[in-house]
Amino acid sequence: MEILKTNKVVKQFENHRALTDVSINVDEGTIFGLLGPNGAGKTTLIRIINQITAPDEGEVFLFNEKLKPEHIKNIGYLPEERGLYKKMKVGEQALYFAQLKGMTKGAAKIRLKNLFEKFDINGWWDKKVEELSKGMQQKVQFIITIVHEPDLLIFDEPFSGFDPINSDLLKKEIIELKENGATIIFSTHNMASVEEVCDNIALINKSKKILDGKVSEIKKQFKSNIFEIVFDGNFNQFSASLTADYKLIEHIQKNQTVQVKVKIQNELSPNDLLSKMLNFGKIISFNEVIPNMHDIFIKAVNGN
Repeated sequence: MEILKTNKVVKQFENHRALTDVSINVDEGTIFGLLGPNGAGKTTLIRIINQITAPDEGEVFLFNEKLKPEHIKNIGYLPEERGLYKKMKVGEQALYFAQLKGMTKGAAKIRLKNLFEKFDINGWWDKKVEELSKGMQQKVQFIITIVHEPDLLIFDEPFSGFDPINSDLLKKEIIELKENGATIIFSTHNMASVEEVCDNIALINKSKKILDGKVSEIKKQFKSNIFEIVFDGNFNQFSASLTADYKLIEHIQKNQTVQVKVKIQNELSPNDLLSKMLNFGKIISFNEVIPNMHDIFIKAVNGN
């Protein structure tokens, strides 16, 4: 079931078209990657969903209802540009934001204390925000985003500024939130994180959506019929035997062990290549090369 839908959203600023007929569908209980280069329009779309700005054309639906002010309590938003009050105490500020989202002070304090313990920042409750490191401040803002347990969470570059240990902690928390029923929109330039956590993605470039779908299906779509084979045998004989049906991409030789990448052309199958390889030595491994999201991002944006 769809939890969020945008239908042909357009946003024009004075000298810049930010979004052009952008439609996305976010299914309930999934992690949706909103991707694109800097300036593509991702943050503008996120701001529209959060009702910070409005579209010039098009519509946004949440729970099959046209987006309205009351929906804001169903959304948790972690912006890329963090914004905590520097002179205010951490716990006091967290309680304030939780109450803005509709929580009672008592319920908010219990939930926040549990989250502070989980994220190992118990000792910072009575400290001022300015006393915290950037990473600690981001932990606090992440907690404030999720404290009211909204149905839809939107994270814009959530790992920015985090060390690997805390990035891993956040990643695990995001997956746990999904497992507990939350739907997550996740905007990042870290393509490795996209592969690890996202079910579906939409890629925006120059204000337009140029690619969307399940991560697994998109990776299949960008396959190039390239196979990596490791074998013990005679590379020169193998190379000399290649016809126009095969293209040698690269090879690495260590003693008798050879690693090659071969692209199958025309209508041939992997079985044809495997049968051919058996003539030139002992096969150690035979794998199709599946492109990663980093390569897909670059190919799609560059129009390759």
